[in-house]
Amino acid sequence: MKKLTRILAALMALTTVGAFAGCGDSGSEGSSSSSSADSLYKEEDDVAVDLSQVEEMVAGDPDIKGQTIYWLADYDLNPTNNQDRSVALTLFEDYYGAKVEYISCTSDTKFDTLANRILGGDPVDMFPYEWDAVPNGVTKDQYQPLDDYLDLDDEIWADMSDVIEMFEYNGGHYVVPYCLSDPLLITYSRSMCEENGLDDPYELYEDGDWNWDTFMEMMETFVTNASDGETRYGINGWFGQAIVQSTGETFVNYDGETFTNNINSPAIEEAEGIMEQIMSLNMYDPTWYGYLVDDGSTLFFGMADWALGTSNVQNVPDPEINDEGFVEENDLMIVPFPKDPDADEYYLNCNFGARMLVKNSDKGDAVAAYIKCERMAMIIDEYQDAAKEKAIIPEYNAQGKLKTYVTEEQYDALQEYKDPTNITPVFDFGYGMGSRMYGDGEYTYETRGVMNNLTSALLNGEKDSWAVLRDEWSAVIDEVISGYNN
Repeated sequence: MKKLTRILAALMALTTVGAFAGCGDSGSEGSSSSSSADSLYKEEDDVAVDLSQVEEMVAGDPDIKGQTIYWLADYDLNPTNNQDRSVALTLFEDYYGAKVEYISCTSDTKFDTLANRILGGDPVDMFPYEWDAVPNGVTKDQYQPLDDYLDLDDEIWADMSDVIEMFEYNGGHYVVPYCLSDPLLITYSRSMCEENGLDDPYELYEDGDWNWDTFMEMMETFVTNASDGETRYGINGWFGQAIVQSTGETFVNYDGETFTNNINSPAIEEAEGIMEQIMSLNMYDPTWYGYLVDDGSTLFFGMADWALGTSNVQNVPDPEINDEGFVEENDLMIVPFPKDPDADEYYLNCNFGARMLVKNSDKGDAVAAYIKCERMAMIIDEYQDAAKEKAIIPEYNAQGKLKTYVTEEQYDALQEYKDPTNITPVFDFGYGMGSRMYGDGEYTYETRGVMNNLTSALLNGEKDSWAVLRDEWSAVIDEVISGYNN
């Protein structure tokens, strides 16, 4: 069980790069060979990038032509493996006239490399965003705020304004998300629901009735409907963290000046109670699959969107492909995690697409311009239409076997869920307070991060009572946040 949870935690830390996500790191995105910088159109995977679309958006921006920003990460933003440039990189190079130079490191060494380059005065300007960035990375003098370089009142940030303010720390905006990524969702089979006399969760969601009560009732009915000798589960995959954040509450609150411990929240207690109930009814299958199992044994699969394509192939290996070459819909569908029955809105557990401006960098304008390019790539319809067209084309391996696909219906639903004007994303500062709060340690209950334990110990069977779990770790939260309040 501990090994399973370690794998899940590692997978949750990854940022999805797949095109269907429509957001995230560009490490596996590529670039075509460059053509004339004066050309209005640049090719990005056979889709023209019309630079005239951004003329008004970049009017008055600082002149960074000829500048190079040094990007330290375990993946390159530049083209690799004969792939084409991302839209963001195309805009950055061809409109702003700047470029990105990659500084390679591994995921295990990137923070040490960052610290050494800052201390040694070696060039480094931009770094990937991770949850540990605020407040821990800021207090370690790793990053600087972007307020002097980005106009956050610009209309292009309007839909992200509440998300951006959620990250404000010590009066500064160190993290400026340009999109949401890696949402934790529930994948399910419509036919399986119908066969068991259950409502379609997506229809419940559209009606505002997809909540903890309907969620639990459906799982209990499904398990109860098992034939003699048949083993059934309500849910498999990763869902402790998502259930907690479906409350909209966080373990650590921040009012702009002071961190406080919110572990005694009644809403969080109710969410943890759901985990207790699921475990007491034996409705959780801890087996690692990485996709919705196709044997009819499990109703719901909780995981980030990266697992959707594999789930499709596993469950519908021979889909109906239309004349345009993609799958419009199939038996599987996705929904966000259910909400509190008394809540007026849904809350989303997800990651955030962002780049950090490194401390002591003198390329603030250029880093801000690159971040702005990422945002423009997300909001211009022409670019998003091209991203969708690419994302819903099925992928095949070298032997011609279907490898992954996302239906048009699933893609459209995913974009809806990743729109913060539809569903409110949640960020808990507790995940950004160092390894004592969020980290694997030796991956035992005693050494694992507090946030990890609060969302997984019940599911691991390490504790069977939220009251006990809460009381054992509340003082540790108090101790950690006191260090950040001083």
